[in-house]
Amino acid sequence: MEEKITPAASADESTHRRLIEKYAAAVYRLGLSYLGNREDAEDIMQEVFLRYIRKPRAFASEEHEKAWFIRVAINCCKSFMNSAWKRKIVPFEELGNQPAPEKTVSSYSSVYEAVKALPPKQRMCIHLYYYEELSISEISKLTGIRESTVKSHLFRARAALEQMLKGEHLSE
Repeated sequence: MEEKITPAASADESTHRRLIEKYAAAVYRLGLSYLGNREDAEDIMQEVFLRYIRKPRAFASEEHEKAWFIRVAINCCKSFMNSAWKRKIVPFEELGNQPAPEKTVSSYSSVYEAVKALPPKQRMCIHLYYYEELSISEISKLTGIRESTVKSHLFRARAALEQMLKGEHLSE
C-alpha cells in the first residue's frame, strides 16, 4: 500500500525544497559511494528525503541538519545492503551473452573504480572524509564507529588505493 503525503506533512514546501536542493548531491554521492551504482543511490536519496518529508524536524543548527541527512543516508544504505531485495539481485553481467551497458569515462574513472573496490566501511569513511569534508570526530559521531577505528579505515583504504593505482601512474 502506497503511503500518501498529506498537506499537513508538506506544510512548509519551501523548506523541503531548500533542504532537498542543499543536501541532494551529498546524499546521492554517499549512496553511490556506499552502494556502487546510480540506481540504488537514487533510491536511497529518495528514501532519505521521503523520511524527512513524512516526519519533518526542527534542527538546532546547520551542522545538525547535515549530520541528520548523512546519518539517515548511512542507515538507509546499511538497511538496503542487508535487505532480501539486495540479496536476490543478479548483476547484469551475469545474465548471459547480453552486452553490458556502455560505461562513461567520467563516472567510471580508475580512481572511482578503485574506491568502489574498497570494503564498505573503508569506502564510506573515504567518502565522508574527502567528499563531504567531515573530520574524523564527525565521522565517528555520525557512524557510531570509534575515532581510532575511523582512522584505521582511512589508513587501510589509502594504502589499498595506493596499491591499486600504483601501476596506473607508471604507465602514463
